[in-house]
Amino acid sequence: MPSLDAIVCAAETAGTSDVLIAPNVPIRFRISGSLQDANSDILTPEDTYELAREACGEEVSKLDRGIEVDLAKTFSNGVRCRINAYSSMGKACMAVRLLASSIPQLEKLGVPPVVHDFQTYNRGIVIVTGETSSGKSTTLAAIIDRINHTRNDHIVTLEDPVEYVYEPDKCSIDQREIGRDTQSFAEGLRAVLRQDPDVILVGEMRDFQTIETALTAAETGHLVFGTLHTQSAPDSIDRLVDVFPEERQQQIRMQLSMTLRAVISQQLIPKRMGGRVLAAEVMIVNPAIKNLIREGKTPQIANTLATTAELGSVTMDASLMKLARSRTITNAEALAAAHDPEYMRKALR
Repeated sequence: MPSLDAIVCAAETAGTSDVLIAPNVPIRFRISGSLQDANSDILTPEDTYELAREACGEEVSKLDRGIEVDLAKTFSNGVRCRINAYSSMGKACMAVRLLASSIPQLEKLGVPPVVHDFQTYNRGIVIVTGETSSGKSTTLAAIIDRINHTRNDHIVTLEDPVEYVYEPDKCSIDQREIGRDTQSFAEGLRAVLRQDPDVILVGEMRDFQTIETALTAAETGHLVFGTLHTQSAPDSIDRLVDVFPEERQQQIRMQLSMTLRAVISQQLIPKRMGGRVLAAEVMIVNPAIKNLIREGKTPQIANTLATTAELGSVTMDASLMKLARSRTITNAEALAAAHDPEYMRKALR
């Protein structure tokens, strides 16, 4: 059985984004979005436990108690990975995400042009949303790194775990890991407000305490970046509001309408010639969208996006259509990822 270090080295050479390790099957690499067997060797439960021990050290004992372990680790080839070790049917398993060896530049990610303006914002909330493995962390890292090289600010990140490691340039940067440097996103964010931050990155806005504190931070003059797992920019509004009890939702809508600056929703789509490309929806919050947020009319936001292109807003279907017409992706992939497949089908004829 190869070591975890050797597995990660082979995965990087193969152009892998994720490695899945589980007993009674081969190691599997995710390449261009599809799983492939790394070899024909079947791992035993003892093999997977030893690999988990190599990754987690003494914390591997948590798996015996049904506790997942999240960590980040840099291997001998310089590749940093995000690792989640967990138990399935009482046996150790791992999902290993390979991160870029350096923080990519925004220009190389293919984000819409207006995203480059996010680095100039002084206050408010910017949300990056999308399903798992849609590149949210990479986009945020590129924005934060651009701020690091262009502004004289104090950046504080709350991450679970720390993925990309920043080299402070013009900015002072504190990267705080959940479970090691602070107990939770909510507790860490409350403490951050006493640490003289200018820019705050919240790895995941998952509970009402975290969201409430993020809104307060934005109201008091901070620039807050966060992530959600939603399918579209308008969906993110409902997700943020629905976390709260019904009697508080109108107040939260009001706060959101005053603090939300932009939402970018991402998908990674398989390219014709291999690899994946970013498709992105961007919602720039203008007065019309502020009113829709306040009034709880989020279903109407999708129509408003299509009419605010002059502000830089882009719908997901427009992004997919551009990729299909340039033959970067197939029409079938554009249809599969579209929010309105019937519209997309007619537009691509």
